[in-house]
Parts: sequence; C-alpha cells; structure tokens
Amino acid sequence: MSLTVFLAVMGAALMHAVWSALVKGGPDKLMNMTAIVVGHIPIVLILFPFVDVPARESWPYLIGSIGLHIGYQLFLILAYRLGDLSQVYPIARGSSPLIVTAVSVLVLGVTLQVSEWLAIVVIGLGILSMCIVRQADGMRNRNAALAAIVTGCFISSYSLVDGTGARLAGSALDYYAYQTVGDVLIFGLIATVMWAFTHAPIPLVVALRETGIVFALFIGVFFMGEKLNLVKVSSTMMTLGGAIILRLSKSL
Repeated sequence: MSLTVFLAVMGAALMHAVWSALVKGGPDKLMNMTAIVVGHIPIVLILFPFVDVPARESWPYLIGSIGLHIGYQLFLILAYRLGDLSQVYPIARGSSPLIVTAVSVLVLGVTLQVSEWLAIVVIGLGILSMCIVRQADGMRNRNAALAAIVTGCFISSYSLVDGTGARLAGSALDYYAYQTVGDVLIFGLIATVMWAFTHAPIPLVVALRETGIVFALFIGVFFMGEKLNLVKVSSTMMTLGGAIILRLSKSL
C-alpha cells in the first residue's frame, strides 16, 4: 500500500468518524443522516459532466451497492438511537476487516503477505476489544449490540461489492458518481475509499479505514463527554499499532 493510498484512507477514516458523531449527536438521528446525504447532492451533480458511464460489468455491483448502503444507514441510525457512539461504532466497524479479509481470501482469491495478515488481525482485535467496555446504553443493551452487528454485516457487504465494482467500472470516480444517483453518500469518504480499492487490496483498505474508530473515541471523549478508561486506551494503541504495521509492510 503506497503512502498516498495510506494517507487517503486515514483521511477517510477521520471523515467517517466525524460524520458518525454528527449523526449520533443530534436528537433526530434520521434527520441528521438525511441532512448529511442530501447536502452532497450538488457535489455529485457537478461531477457528472466529467465522468463516463461505468463499464457494463460493474452495473450489478453498483445497483447492489445502493441497496446495501441504504440498509447500512438505516441500521446505523437505529444503533445510534439505542447506544453510545463509543460502543456502537466499535461493534459496527470492528467486525468488518475480519469478515472482508476472510471473504476476499477464500472467495475472491486475494493473496496477502504475513505482515499484512498480522496488521489486519491486530487492527481487528484492537477495535473489537473496545466492545467489552460497558457503559450506559452500550453493550448492556442487547438491541443496540444487535443493531450494531447487523450494521457491521452491511459494511462488510458493501465494501466487497464496491471494491469489486469500482475495479470493473474502469474508474472509481465513474462508479461513485453513478452509485450516488440512488444513494448520495459522503463524497470525501466513499469516493476516497473507492479510489483506494483500485490501488490496494480490498482487505487492506477496509482494515485501515476502520481505524476511524480511534477518531470516534477521541471525539466521544473530548466533544461528547464520554469517559476514557484503560481498556479504551489499550484498544486504541493496539489499533494504531496495526495501522503502523500495515504501513510498514513489505507490500508498500
């Protein structure tokens, strides 16, 4: 993974943590999500004169991606209604790198080096370890945990679909512009990640993207008044360690 792709995905992770905090922060989660999505329609409209129709082979993935993103957004809203940012976000995002890696290797035939495997496992364990923290309306709320897990399944699904579709489309920007016709998403996050999918193995991009959980942790502590403890600090350091291993792996 090149430095450019690494920095782009880290930036996308930060953006994702910020908009997730915005969705969680207001009293009406649905309206918050709607405002974020609708607010990027002008950007997508500006893009259309400069993009081509994606390759025919990518259209099934594009259509499927729209449905998966809608499901992801709905379950994320539900999870944030039931639980805290610092609990729901780790559960929802934490399982994604491991699921995507398993499917990519077993089904798509992606080959990873030992150092890349180590990085993905460390990032996944670091994120998932945050889930053991118990706070009000967090893990003790089974409905919140269940909604977050379902959200994680949607994340894994659209990551694989978008990664494959963007490659088949011939251009990540073409794929993104047409995908947003049905579901306008965060331009910076989705466009950046789709571009990264065409320049690095999907499991690596997904694993690095989920380090946005670290940004969500700090946003929750410093801007939303959530408490910081030893488990959260340890989990954060483990996640950062995995990101460093990934950046320093031999595939760079």
